[in-house]
Amino acid sequence: MPPSTDANIFEDLHIFEMANNHQGSVAHGLRIVEQAARLARQYRIRAAVKLQFRELDSFIHPDARGRDDSKHIPRFESTRLAESEFRQLVEATRQAGLLAVATPFDEPSVGLCARLGVDIIKIASCSATDWPLLEEVSRARKPVIASTGGLSIYDIDNLMTFFSKRVPALALMHCVSLYPTPPQQQSMNFMAKMIRRYPHVTIGYSGHEAPDDFDVVKVAVAKGAKLLERHFGVPAEGVSLNAYSFDPENAGRWIEAAQAARAICGSDEDKHVSQEEYEALLQLQRGVFARRPIAAGETIAREDVYFAMPCADGQLTSGQFGRYRTHYVASRDYAPDAPVFESCEPDSLSLLRGILHDAKGLVYEAGIALGDDVSIEVSHHYGLERFRETGCVLVTSVNREYCNKFLIMLPGQQHPAHRHREKEETFHLLWGDLEVDLDGDIHRLKPGEKLLVERDQLHAFSTRGGCLFAEISTRSMRSDSHYEDASIAAKDPVERKTLVDSW
Repeated sequence: MPPSTDANIFEDLHIFEMANNHQGSVAHGLRIVEQAARLARQYRIRAAVKLQFRELDSFIHPDARGRDDSKHIPRFESTRLAESEFRQLVEATRQAGLLAVATPFDEPSVGLCARLGVDIIKIASCSATDWPLLEEVSRARKPVIASTGGLSIYDIDNLMTFFSKRVPALALMHCVSLYPTPPQQQSMNFMAKMIRRYPHVTIGYSGHEAPDDFDVVKVAVAKGAKLLERHFGVPAEGVSLNAYSFDPENAGRWIEAAQAARAICGSDEDKHVSQEEYEALLQLQRGVFARRPIAAGETIAREDVYFAMPCADGQLTSGQFGRYRTHYVASRDYAPDAPVFESCEPDSLSLLRGILHDAKGLVYEAGIALGDDVSIEVSHHYGLERFRETGCVLVTSVNREYCNKFLIMLPGQQHPAHRHREKEETFHLLWGDLEVDLDGDIHRLKPGEKLLVERDQLHAFSTRGGCLFAEISTRSMRSDSHYEDASIAAKDPVERKTLVDSW
């Protein structure tokens, strides 16, 4: 089940974690905030600064205090700040226009996150199986980012399942807990697996590679990382950065590398075909040319033309000639070898073929196998020409005393208001977004959610980005859909549906 609220807070977020706990100095921490804010303004990015919280008096065992045989204990004790000092850093972060993120390492520190009003709680990899802490974090009801360094897929499944039901928004960070991480141990394909496995959770990358390595972030973006995190510090007198932290100069190059990768990757939704690309391909496509004299009004058949390049703008292409219909009627006289210019509006068969291709492509994208032993109908209430505005594709797998259908809707489609006298049905959204108007009440479903439509309830539905949902019902009868729109109601079902034997 996906998180209960929108996760846009994570989208394209760049998180700057204060290197070495701000050196235990508020003044130094403020310098880090200032430099992070400067980078955010310079590169026009959404950015956050992350702090680490520990209640040291209880976090470190009494017998371990002051010991130097563990490198972490002296570092934690030397960077202690009071709550009022942490508040200064959080308020400075906000005043700089950045989000405030904090990693609590114990239960009292979760309370500090709440008192300081941080925007996001981050779970460190070492805490990702600390269930007493995770339960306390869930009670804070804040957006959560969890790192997954060193976790098995079983651990990540548990983490995702636990938080996705309890927090308003969730992100998982691919992370390798080696400092610095060698390139050959980055395991970026595993991040791609996380994206496929958890499609309704934001997936990001928390990097520990060497500070002069800008290739890894490009790969992370190309693999689909939606948020990025790095340790970040500011060199100063007596302050040197560790082997995996960025200074401001390297952080700028890191941002530039990420932005370049995003530009190369383009939009997730579709690719833009520029006029330049269209013209370049047109020069290589074959155009349709008259093989013999053709008079206006004469039928143009395949044997009357030949295909050759170059193709002029507006000329019928070989692909259009073969795809849309088997013959044309000439609108003018054509001499032998003249280019043929004719309207190539698709016929019903071509429209139907395009609809089925797009519907099947959406099923592929959803990663759901519907099988071959199904019946398919294309519902086009105002005609095939308007299908992409109004309609859906219905795939029936079972129709006995009970019925199971899968409804496929393309981006931007809507299905008109109707009711069933005999059939009761439940919608179960499997992929995409679905909005249902049920007797005037609007229900916006997320994947995994269900909605009961009782007999005689008026309902209409639509989608913004496309969807695939199951309709589980009592036996379905073609004559049992009663539409509010009189122009649809007047049609015989065979006029507004096309049955197809297979894809």
